[in-house]
Amino acid sequence: MSSTLIIRPRAESVEGQPILRPLPAAQRRSVGPFVFFDHMLKTAYAPGRGMDIRQHPHIGLSTLTYLFEGAIQHKDSLGSDQLVLPGDVSWMTAGRGVAHVERTPADALAKGSSLHGLQVWLASPREHEQGAPSYSHHPAASLPVSDSLGVRICMIAGTGFCLASPVPVLSPTLYAQVQMQTATTLQVPNEHVERALYLLEGELQMNGEDVAPCSLVVLPEGEEVTLCAQGECQLVLIGGAPLDGPRRMNWNFVASDPALIEQARARWAAGDWPVVPGESSRIELPR
Repeated sequence: MSSTLIIRPRAESVEGQPILRPLPAAQRRSVGPFVFFDHMLKTAYAPGRGMDIRQHPHIGLSTLTYLFEGAIQHKDSLGSDQLVLPGDVSWMTAGRGVAHVERTPADALAKGSSLHGLQVWLASPREHEQGAPSYSHHPAASLPVSDSLGVRICMIAGTGFCLASPVPVLSPTLYAQVQMQTATTLQVPNEHVERALYLLEGELQMNGEDVAPCSLVVLPEGEEVTLCAQGECQLVLIGGAPLDGPRRMNWNFVASDPALIEQARARWAAGDWPVVPGESSRIELPR
């Protein structure tokens, strides 16, 4: 894959939860609508400890949380209060402004727990950037699955492989979880303009060359590629239509117009923002 763009993620911590973050990167700011990709590394929490991401704001994007293990309690300024379990999709569209909280549920906090999953941000098309915020939860059983010849594909959001997710994406999107048994193959079609794969675990080759675990591989546009599992492996595919223009990202804000970023920063700093019911603690604006 000498001519293929491979992005090695940087290791960071979000309120104590270790993550790997391949997007955004200097080499590539987006893949389709995806402008942010966090791999929440598998973490064991002792009783009394857990993830606690306090109240914080967003504009101009949709957040999608998808867990492999553990649970998260999602609360937002729309009044949503939702337990998110493995295989569920937690989908929040920020529009002109929303705030939310994500934390380990109380029962898991008391007895100890583990957490492993992904959170991605999808930039909203310009026509939806300043729309009304919304939230929807999609249980694991509602997501379409193809399971054939040792390859299982779950369409988390968007379309692909003759599957269509019920998640209300705002632009053409591909987001699929793929599980492959040893010696199986998968042809990845070129039905989406921009695509990338992220190998979560296992041994995988793409077009006959090894893929390093926890690396984001941007697939060549217009080309079909062949994946071959050298051992049991799990990966996700992301992509979709290119963004309708460049995006600026600053803290938790995404926008096509820098003025919208500055307005959002000023509003959050001044406390002029929708509040998550029952929450007083918040993450302050970084300087």
